Amino acid sequence: MRQNIVAGNWKMNKTLQEGVALASELNKILATKTLNCGVVIGVPAIHITEVVKAVDAKKIGVAAQNCANKESGAYTGEISAAMVKSTGAAYVILGHSERREYYGETNQTLKEKTDLALANGLTPIFCIGEVLKEREANKQNQVVKTQIEEALFHLSADAFAKIVLAYEPVWAIGTGKVASPEQAQEIHAYIRSVVANKYGNDVANNTSILYGGSCKPSNAKELFAKADVDGGLIGGAALNAEDFVGIIDAF
Repeated sequence: MRQNIVAGNWKMNKTLQEGVALASELNKILATKTLNCGVVIGVPAIHITEVVKAVDAKKIGVAAQNCANKESGAYTGEISAAMVKSTGAAYVILGHSERREYYGETNQTLKEKTDLALANGLTPIFCIGEVLKEREANKQNQVVKTQIEEALFHLSADAFAKIVLAYEPVWAIGTGKVASPEQAQEIHAYIRSVVANKYGNDVANNTSILYGGSCKPSNAKELFAKADVDGGLIGGAALNAEDFVGIIDAF
C-alpha cells in the first residue's frame, strides 16, 4: 500500500542555526511518538548536512528543495543531484510552483532533473498544479496532465514507482485560501487515473499524492480523510514544530 507522508518545505527561511534548532526540536517531539505516516523536511541546501546529523533518519527524512538539471561542470551556484545525495538527504523537491514561476523551470528541465535525481538514488517529491486563471477556466485537469506527461511519462513503471507526487493548487499557496477537501479529492483522484492509464492500477494505487496548499493543523484531518489524499507538502506551518506536529498527528 502507498505511504502517507507529511513533508515540510521550509523554502528560503531559517538561518543554519535556526534550522538546526527547529529540526532538533521536531526530532525531540517525534522521538516520543509512534508515527502513522512518513515525515520529511525540505531544508535550504546549506542546512542539509547539519540537519541530517540532528534528526533520527528512522523518523525524519531530509529533502533538498531543488537540484540541477546538469550532472556536473561549470554551472556556478548550482547543486547537483549527486551533491544532494552526498549530504545524506534522501529526497528532493522538484517542480515547485515557485521554481516554475520565478525561475522559468519547464517540464523539459524537470524531466532532466528527475532523471538525475533517480539516477542518484533520491526520491523526487514532484510538484504539479494550476494557477488561479487556469482553475477559473476549469483547465486544472489539462494542466496537471500535461505537467506529468511531459516531465515523467518517459520513465519506466519501476522508475515512476519511486516518485512522490504533490498537487499544489497554486492559488492556495500562502494565500490562506484552501481547496476544499472535495476539490482536493476530485483532482487527486483524476491525477491517480492519469497515472493508471499510463502505468496500470497497481502503480497508480501505490503512488503517494500529497496535497500542498495552505494545509494547517485545523484542516489537515479533513483533507487527509479523503481517499486519494495521501498527506501534505506543508509550507508556512512547517516552520513551527508544534504546528507541523499538529499536521502529522492528523494521521
